Amino acid sequence: MKETVKRFILPENEIPRRWYNIQAEMPNKPMPPLNPATREPLHAEDLYPLFARECVNQELNMTDAWIDIPDEVREKYKYYRSTPLVRAYGLEKALGTPAHIYFKNESVSPMGSHKLNSAIAQAYYCKQEGVTNVTTETGAGQWGASLAYAASLFGIDAAVYQVKISYEQKPYRRSIMQTFGAQVTPSPSMSTRAGKDILTKHPNHQGSLGTAISEAVELARTTPNCKYTLGSVLSHVTLHQTVIGLEAEKQMEMAGEYPDMVIACFGGGSNFGGIAFPFMRHKIAGEEGKAHTRFIAAEPASCPKLTRGEFRYDFGDEAGYTPLLPMYTLGHNFAPANIHAGGLRYHGAGTVVSQLLKDGLMEAVDVEQLESFEAGCLFARAEGIIPAPESCHAIAATIREARKCAESGEEKVILFNLSGHGLIDMASYDKFLAGDLVNYELPDEVIRHNLDQI
Repeated sequence: MKETVKRFILPENEIPRRWYNIQAEMPNKPMPPLNPATREPLHAEDLYPLFARECVNQELNMTDAWIDIPDEVREKYKYYRSTPLVRAYGLEKALGTPAHIYFKNESVSPMGSHKLNSAIAQAYYCKQEGVTNVTTETGAGQWGASLAYAASLFGIDAAVYQVKISYEQKPYRRSIMQTFGAQVTPSPSMSTRAGKDILTKHPNHQGSLGTAISEAVELARTTPNCKYTLGSVLSHVTLHQTVIGLEAEKQMEMAGEYPDMVIACFGGGSNFGGIAFPFMRHKIAGEEGKAHTRFIAAEPASCPKLTRGEFRYDFGDEAGYTPLLPMYTLGHNFAPANIHAGGLRYHGAGTVVSQLLKDGLMEAVDVEQLESFEAGCLFARAEGIIPAPESCHAIAATIREARKCAESGEEKVILFNLSGHGLIDMASYDKFLAGDLVNYELPDEVIRHNLDQI
């Protein structure tokens, strides 16, 4: 009898040595970010004061499809990479589907999520530049925890602004960051001009990634020898995350299959792009047998920038400190509902993903909060892993597609990214299991009102 193989892991020498830069091969390049004062395209020199120089160079690189991973970064990756590719036999059985479901398990990283892939790279580049302090924002806390850990690896001090509602909902994320030596502040706060202005207008503001970005950027600008880092949205962050998809490509070859669908949850785009872009390059090239794959981003119905937002230039933060970015957006003043998938509560999408969606190379679906937790519980019972609330959106989209296969009898191959585990999010599951969570309706007029203010 043939042995059933469930997990596929690459040997150490197969861990990627280069990141994939999809910007170099896109049929239509992303529109340039603009200086908000002049409305002229930004130059690298405009961004050097805020970001590590190498991150800026990667951000604006439109010509090199492959960018070398520094040896020191790759050595740090070896502590937890490659991550397993897993055949979800239990979920397939629970759904009664002929689909073959695979997931890339990024929850096995030291921080329990994919965020560490870019945190290590950004901290390394800052250290190489002689930077002593880094600042950032975080929603649910996966990115903040990853940056705190990465900063500690390279002897850098970290200051994290955590969205206030997540700071309160997820206290153990805060504890993790503090354990690694980071200073953690709930946002909006009274420690920055941006925070004070927001609280003056809205004293009970529960925060958003937009508010936290404003505060982190301000701190970076006013602190000597300090750089700003971020966990999603910008192109260099997604670049670092392509280790996920590059590994998954080799692992799918080990499994003897190729995905008909690649699915990931969507906040700003780094998790989605990380698994999707290496496969998407074959679609762009029109390669035989690989050009048919669908790429599906799953976002919260309460924060639907891809499915109900508008493509236009907008700020990446609430205070208007960032460059103007061409993105699908709900408006930088958008205040998302207090859902428990804190990492997905962002008003806009990355410029690369926005252009790819505009060009029809990918698609997006929205998922209600209750459906996402139902999917997470089903996955946990079938596969023995409790997923992060963010990852539950990808699982919900996967379940939808697998059920379509059950109805049609088609044997499709579905790959999704399990971006993190939910073991530090059990308060969210407690509320769901107690029946205390609800879906949030987002009226069209609220979206229109915010977009009209841009």
